[in-house]
Amino acid sequence: MEALQAPAVVETDAVVIGAGPVGLFQAFQLGLQGITVHLIDALPHAGGQCVELYGDKPIYDIPGIPVCTGRGLADLLLQQIAPFKTQWHLNTLVSALSVQSDERLLVETSQGTQLLARSVFIAAGVGAFVPRTLKVDGIERFVGTQVHYQNLHSTANVAGRHVVVHGGDEPAVARAVELAEQGQAARVSLLHRRDVFQAPDALLQRLQQLRDAGRIHVEAVQITGIEAAGEQLTALQVVDANGSSRALALDLLLAVLGISPRLGPIADWGLAMDRKQLVVDTASFRTSVPGIYAVGDINTYPGKRKLILCGFHEATLAAFGAAETMKGDKVALQYTTTSPRLHQLLGVAPGTATAPAGH
Repeated sequence: MEALQAPAVVETDAVVIGAGPVGLFQAFQLGLQGITVHLIDALPHAGGQCVELYGDKPIYDIPGIPVCTGRGLADLLLQQIAPFKTQWHLNTLVSALSVQSDERLLVETSQGTQLLARSVFIAAGVGAFVPRTLKVDGIERFVGTQVHYQNLHSTANVAGRHVVVHGGDEPAVARAVELAEQGQAARVSLLHRRDVFQAPDALLQRLQQLRDAGRIHVEAVQITGIEAAGEQLTALQVVDANGSSRALALDLLLAVLGISPRLGPIADWGLAMDRKQLVVDTASFRTSVPGIYAVGDINTYPGKRKLILCGFHEATLAAFGAAETMKGDKVALQYTTTSPRLHQLLGVAPGTATAPAGH
C-alpha cells in the first residue's frame, strides 16, 4: 500500500475566520492593504448570522444605506470585495490554530486544508453557526449518506425515493415544497410534532395545495428511534400525539431544524477570554497572541457595542495593524477617492477592465 501523503500547506498573508458582514468587510480592508486572504465559514454561503437570522428582515443602521435586508447587505459586501482574489472555504470549520516556530500561524480545517498565515482575523460572531442535529441513537452513521442537515448533499439522488423533510419552520416547509414541485422524488413527507407550521401565508397556501394534490404527506409525529438493515437506514420509529408507535419507511431524511452558534475550538487556542469573548487591544484589535486579531461580536473591550457598524470600524483598524506588523513600519493613510494605488487594487484605474469610461 502507498503511504497517504499529508495535505500540502498553503501559504497566505491572512486568514479570516467568519464570512458574516464584518468578516467580509475585513477581507475588503485587507485587500486595500494588498494583503491576500483565505476566508473560512461554517455555513455553505457568505453572510453568516446576518443572512441566517435576518435574511429578509430590514436593517436600518448601515451608514449610507437607509434600509437593506441581511441578504442584501451580504450581496453588497460581496460586490465590494470582488476586485480582490479572495480564496473561499465555505461549509468548513477551523479545527485547530497554532503558532509556529517562525511566528506564523497554522490554520487547520475540517476539510483537511492547512493554511500557513502571517495573520489571522477571527470574525466568528457568537461562534460558528452549525445545524441543530437529531438526538436519536445510531443515526450519526447515516449522516452524509441518507441523513442530511439543512440541505441535501449535492450527491444525494432523490429520484424515485421517499424523502422525509423534518422541521416546522419556513426553511423546512420551503424545502418540502421545492422537492414536491421538482417531481423527482417518489414521495415527499413533511414531519413535525404538530400539524402546525411557521411560515409565510403564501408558502402555507402552497403547502396545502400540494397536500390536497397528494404530492406532500404531513406526518404529525415525533422521532423516537431508527430501523436499519445492515448499512442501510430503512425507517424511522415515530410516535403520534396519542402515543401510538409505528415505523415510517424512508430513503432520505433531510432535517431542517435551524442552526445554533458554537464557540467550538476557539476556546482552546490559548487566547485571553472574558465570558466567552476574546479580549483585544483597541489600537489594532489584536488578541493576546501576536498575529491574531478579533473583530465583531466575538471580541470584548471597555465600551464594546455589538453593532455591525462598530465591527466595520474594528476591521479597518485591524487591517492597518496587521499591515504595519507585516511591513515593520507605519502604513501611510491613503484615500480611495484619490489614491492611484488603491484605484489599481480596486480595478478602477484608467485602463483596467472595471474602470468607468471617461469622456
